[in-house]
Amino acid sequence: MDQSRIVSFRQMKDGTAADYALLDELEEEFVKKLPSRIMRELAELDESLSGYQVSRLEHSLIGATMAERDGADVDWIVAALIHDMGDALAPHNHDSLAAVIAAPYMREECTWTLRTHGIFQMYYYAHLTGGDREARQKFKDHPFYQTGVDFTERWDQSAFDPDYDWHDLEHFRPHVEEVFSRKPWQDDVIRAGERVPLAGSA
Repeated sequence: MDQSRIVSFRQMKDGTAADYALLDELEEEFVKKLPSRIMRELAELDESLSGYQVSRLEHSLIGATMAERDGADVDWIVAALIHDMGDALAPHNHDSLAAVIAAPYMREECTWTLRTHGIFQMYYYAHLTGGDREARQKFKDHPFYQTGVDFTERWDQSAFDPDYDWHDLEHFRPHVEEVFSRKPWQDDVIRAGERVPLAGSA
């Protein structure tokens, strides 16, 4: 192990300015590899939740392909691609995990939609499993409510067809790299409160 790349302290309170400068440098190097880690996690979805006619990865690729063919912009395409990325580690709140990962790099509207899509998708099945299909109504006064309805209708609930001609994961690598290489938390990226149409926004 390269000792020049290790801090001197064993408790954070004992760290020096040089220690924290080193950690900042190492973190910057690590963050630059985020797009590759996102791609790796997406590939792992091929071994995720079973029972559907397509794998969770295929479902994600179908949704992203649909978004691209609809003329969606890169944020919406990537949102469709990663919306179920949290399935393996957060099966009961996978939508929240995807949203947390995306939040520094995507529009607020996309992040909100990711965070709530699990509730919006209940409209299609909850009445068949003893749940409340209208659970999404708790967001009816939210400015992004219709976005949640449309996203789930167009690119989530409809993306389970094994005969659909979807793009493979590598096709989306440039999209993932564009989004997750952005400088985080930039106002011109987050665009708080702004709505962008799902279709024809590219």
